[in-house]
Amino acid sequence: MKSDFDVVVVGAGPGGIASAAVAAEAGSRVCLVDDNRYPGGQIWRGLHPDVPSKNPHGREFAKWMERLRRTPCTTLTGTQIIDHLAPNILRFERESKTFDLTYRKLILATGARERFLPFPGWTLPGVTGAGGLQALVKSGLEVRDKRVVVAGTGPLLLAIAAGLKAAGANILAIYEQAPLAQLIGFGFTLMSHPGKIVEGLGYAKKLLDIPYRTGRWVTSAEGSMQLNRVTFTDGRRQWSHDCDYLACGFHLVPNLELPMLFRCEVANGYVTTSELQQTSVPNVSCVGELTGIGGLEKALLEGEIAGWFAAGHEDKARRLTGQLRAFRNFALRLDQAFKLRTELRNLCQPETIVCRCEDVAFCKLQVCRSWREAKLHTRCGMGSCQGRICGPQTEFLFQWRCSSVRPPIYPARLSSVAEMPKSGQSETEEVAQV
Repeated sequence: MKSDFDVVVVGAGPGGIASAAVAAEAGSRVCLVDDNRYPGGQIWRGLHPDVPSKNPHGREFAKWMERLRRTPCTTLTGTQIIDHLAPNILRFERESKTFDLTYRKLILATGARERFLPFPGWTLPGVTGAGGLQALVKSGLEVRDKRVVVAGTGPLLLAIAAGLKAAGANILAIYEQAPLAQLIGFGFTLMSHPGKIVEGLGYAKKLLDIPYRTGRWVTSAEGSMQLNRVTFTDGRRQWSHDCDYLACGFHLVPNLELPMLFRCEVANGYVTTSELQQTSVPNVSCVGELTGIGGLEKALLEGEIAGWFAAGHEDKARRLTGQLRAFRNFALRLDQAFKLRTELRNLCQPETIVCRCEDVAFCKLQVCRSWREAKLHTRCGMGSCQGRICGPQTEFLFQWRCSSVRPPIYPARLSSVAEMPKSGQSETEEVAQV
């Protein structure tokens, strides 16, 4: 296997798959890398291109995977990036071995993760992210006849609830923290996106018998060793549900660690890019949720643009940019519609855990003045997740900003960090051994 490529794409979600397929079709030597065992990202998780699926995006997944399969693109799954060693050199870890890849153009499509917010009881077994429970079900978790409450914010709550119901779960209710007025305003935005209206109506039809309430949010979860009750409020009154699972997620936050390592410009929580998906760093592009949470169509279109540009076909990339403005406006309005309400900052009790990795309570963070001070005095953000969970939480709770990212990007073996190519052995030979 080669270790030198024209284009390296990091992230095999929709945007990354589109980038890799287009660039490879254009004749570039492309390597697509992802840390999961199978390509698809969260939205296409659990799908197989050869098996018909009831997933509304299954046909699109099969189409793009077929395009990718027809190309000579090298795909490395189960492969995790560790560091950017030098200009145009990336270090990866795969199956307990380390290797380096060189590139001329780099496309980052690292996607997004759920935002969690702390509240009393949120660390109990049975309390999961909304998307997290969906992923567990796709991986084989049995939820048939389990009582589930879906809560938090964002349009994915409907899709997740529909998926859980299809798996046999008993969905008790769906609680959206955003007020109805905001959602009505967002609804008018969908007039220019008929496909999203059709998709939303499809989910609504599947969930007709399930209460969907806006302007309501979780206040606490209860249980001794396992979740058994969840309490909600609308700001005036409270009520509870006895349940087995609380699937609770507060929209998405982009995985900015790798763009920040490259020192790409970030503004308002997203990587700043040109209309051709180019970042402030030469030869580095970003696509998908890194540039704004806007859904499948935006990620695919940005992936195509970045793929054409990386392959040297700027003219073909520019032909697609006219379609992009509507999707970027949609992403902006989506953030506005599901903006977190200030009441969510008041859910924590002094003893509520904020950093689960290091067991840091809310009261210990209240006396700190910055993210750096919190790390130095409490170890908040220094556990195995490296601030991926508590970082967005403290940003919302205290308006702290994480200003630095250091390698390794993900937890890695010490030998992977220290390892250098053996004397007399080329990088190509090293990669071939992997």
